[in-house]
Amino acid sequence: MALRTAGRVLVVFLWSVTVVLGQDDWSVSYTTQSICTFKESTVDLSSSYTYPSGYTVTTTFWFTKYNAEGPVSLSDDPDYKGRVMYSKDRENGHTLTITDLRESDSATYKFRFTDQTGKWRYTGEPGVTLSVTGLQVKLTVGFWYNTLTCSTTCTLTDNPTYIWYKNGHKVKEDTSSSYPDSFSDVDSYSCAVKGHEDLRSSAVCQKCWSVTYTHQKICALKGSTVDISCSYTYPSNHEIKKAFWFTKWSDKDAEDLSSVPGYEGHIEYLGDKESDCTLRITDLRLNDSAGYRFRFITSGDKFACSPVSLTVTDLQVKMKTSLFSSWVTLTCSTTCTLTDNPTYIWYRNGHKVKEDTSSLYSDYFRDTDSYSCAVKGHENLHSPAVCVRGQNCWSVTYPHQGVCALKGSNSGYILHV
Repeated sequence: MALRTAGRVLVVFLWSVTVVLGQDDWSVSYTTQSICTFKESTVDLSSSYTYPSGYTVTTTFWFTKYNAEGPVSLSDDPDYKGRVMYSKDRENGHTLTITDLRESDSATYKFRFTDQTGKWRYTGEPGVTLSVTGLQVKLTVGFWYNTLTCSTTCTLTDNPTYIWYKNGHKVKEDTSSSYPDSFSDVDSYSCAVKGHEDLRSSAVCQKCWSVTYTHQKICALKGSTVDISCSYTYPSNHEIKKAFWFTKWSDKDAEDLSSVPGYEGHIEYLGDKESDCTLRITDLRLNDSAGYRFRFITSGDKFACSPVSLTVTDLQVKMKTSLFSSWVTLTCSTTCTLTDNPTYIWYRNGHKVKEDTSSLYSDYFRDTDSYSCAVKGHENLHSPAVCVRGQNCWSVTYPHQGVCALKGSNSGYILHV
């Protein structure tokens, strides 16, 4: 089993637990029966299966729910749209990958397979229990000092190391989830787990420094506009002198994005000097993918918080064709899971043919057909067209999907960009 967050891999070795129910040689083995991991991270659930000779397995899938027709494959469950992937990693081995985990993903996951006749159906019991948790700081007030606890709703695997932050600055690293300290009303505390520092808890405070983001991870389309929304608090006896966003440190200090080459006219600070710290980035580029931090400086101190991870992706069409029929399966692919459950639009030879919440599209094709995709609300950000058979197909490729030219200049005509 491997638990992953962006840029990091935490590998946990566990004893394999084999669960064998049924009769003869029908069985399913799970690598582990219980996993506790973080929301917004990625998890792999692994299984292997056996069946009697003389049978051929034609359908394999994982599920958590049933409908009137039986178990519902996660790939058909709208709650998991764009966040699950099945892969065969060894003989009769099957791995389920779930990305961008949510607390609502906490459930028991079971593997199921059927033979070529559809008569033999086998489900591995009892399955894998997945618990998804966030971090929360709990405060216990004492007479001489207070005790803070970095709390989770389940017991994290592999004895994690906890990191504590006071007023946004790292102050302690320990295997204990508790941290005793004496602090004033203006102090704030948050915690994280080593290896997952980007998944920090919300800050706990009374009259203190804190920053709260609407999302800690954002996936947005190249060429679009994104708002990184956040709010902040600070002691009432302080006055905001400066507030800004940054991605890098220069000479041991934060570098205001508004003064970084390449960001002029590309970002807009929508915040105020009261509580709002929203940043808008327009015309997103792939190299805008980074961790964005908000910082504010008051008359008495300065505060910087954990980053918001922004990943910028373009759209690409990936296809699978059949050797024996004129049937193609297309995927509107991105490098990250787009935020807010988008609706996909499909185009064949430049004409709209389908609109669906699924990123998959199957169709009969001619050798001259080409396909492209877009996301509803961003129809001007098409993927490049992909030709099904070679180069003899309908397609138009533009070096830019939008052009701004002076009146009277020789910019030519732009059609359907």
